[in-house]
Amino acid sequence: MSLPTNRSPYTARNINPDSDSFHNFFESWLVEQSQHLEQLVSTLKEYDHVPPRMRGGGDEERILRPVIRRVIQHYEHYYTAKARWAKLDVRSMFSPTWRSSFEDAFLWIGGWRPSMAFHLLYSKSGLQLEARLEEVMRGIRTGDLGDLSTSQMERVNELQQETISKEKEITEKQAKLQETLADSSMVELTRSATELMRTGGGVLDEGRIDATLAPKEESLGGILQRADDLRLKTLKDVVGVLSPKQGVHFLIAAAELHLRLHEWGKRRDARNQQRREVGGSSQEH
Repeated sequence: MSLPTNRSPYTARNINPDSDSFHNFFESWLVEQSQHLEQLVSTLKEYDHVPPRMRGGGDEERILRPVIRRVIQHYEHYYTAKARWAKLDVRSMFSPTWRSSFEDAFLWIGGWRPSMAFHLLYSKSGLQLEARLEEVMRGIRTGDLGDLSTSQMERVNELQQETISKEKEITEKQAKLQETLADSSMVELTRSATELMRTGGGVLDEGRIDATLAPKEESLGGILQRADDLRLKTLKDVVGVLSPKQGVHFLIAAAELHLRLHEWGKRRDARNQQRREVGGSSQEH
């Protein structure tokens, strides 16, 4: 299946959270991500086609840095928009209808686990090193992710440890919030509601229910924001360690992984839905 190159009828930048769904925003954002992927690939090819002897000292920065900046800004826009929508309906961010069930099964607090960025980097680095091992062994610099320096690897390792530590902090906060569903206020509230139903006294006042649940939902929004902040920070930190050429390779791998997993997951969901419909139809007959 080829990547979409046509513009969406609306762009991710002009969608209004008050009148549009995050699902629409996400679909539009994916179209733009596909376009950014093609820009990354074409810009890298443009740079690689310039013979090394003809490259100026600043060519890598001049040619590659602008497209990196645009892609990072696109991620920034995604998380800014997500935060706006989360204030309106934070619960939907934890059970996203815009993602496939396969993607949903691997989510961490409403998105990708930040430490995955390091596994992606190591995987791509290993693949590129293996592909050009002969050149590397002859001392030829490849400039891609298979050519990470010792100082880069040390910094990446530091970032990975910092990120894992912050992930644990956020996960623990989420666990403590989940435990509040069984605190004394909730137990008393559910007992009162059940007693009213049992005695035919009606239903519990919605205001009392909202007053108990609202603080928990607000705390959930705070945890999601921390998780999203860490996701964006990790992406920027990893790209910041890399050279422009390496950064482009990393962003290409990240976009390919995201787009293809989403595409494959949606196709699997469609096939499963079709099987259920066929199965239901055959049972009726």
